[in-house]
Amino acid sequence: MLSADQNCCRKAIIFDRMKQSRRAGYGSFFSYIGRKSTAGWRRPTSQRMKHHSLIFLTGFSGSGKSTIGPLVANSLGFDFIDLDREIETAAGKSINRIFAEDGETAFRELELRTLERIGSQENLLVSLGGGVLENDRCFELIRQTGTLIYMKSSPEILSLRLQHKTDRPLLKGPGGEKLSKEEIQQRIAEILEKREPRYLKADLVIVTDSKKIGATVEEMTRKIERHIRRALRNSNQLKK
Repeated sequence: MLSADQNCCRKAIIFDRMKQSRRAGYGSFFSYIGRKSTAGWRRPTSQRMKHHSLIFLTGFSGSGKSTIGPLVANSLGFDFIDLDREIETAAGKSINRIFAEDGETAFRELELRTLERIGSQENLLVSLGGGVLENDRCFELIRQTGTLIYMKSSPEILSLRLQHKTDRPLLKGPGGEKLSKEEIQQRIAEILEKREPRYLKADLVIVTDSKKIGATVEEMTRKIERHIRRALRNSNQLKK
């Protein structure tokens, strides 16, 4: 039986081959959408240009953004970044420490500043933290600059995936203690009820509950390509 690391390597190799074969047929398409913005130039937030190949993945923690996201990016030939990891690098400390030492408000401000920095890029897939869309300014910035995809999972599936995680501040008790499986599922359901109205405003919704990783990657790759083509076609028609 393969180890987790071996499985990850095997999947990366498989999807690299998929990417090469797919790009053989879509070379001109990716060449067109891959043109970079002028380096160092920033529009005001209210006037930012929309880049359909700037893909934002949203969804609750455990929905597969950080696991499936790199595979989808590889299949598309895009770069991939995890917004939380970018924030940790900029702050010089973990998300848990930011929450504990600086509070959630400071963390949300870091999210916004990081999103502003990457908002002019193309051919990029970004995994968002589960609560990013609760910040009105982040939500508007994401809608203005890129394509938003909601990776949807049920509270039951999410609780199974998250019950052994220790790095999720919102899934801990008041004193930082670990919650029971039932408490985690209840907490997830409560948070989802609050967040999902914004999640459902995404350009695409992908259900990730009971699918194999390969099937989800194929579905997302296909739908993203189709969405970008349609968006570019509509943009060109509006310019005529």
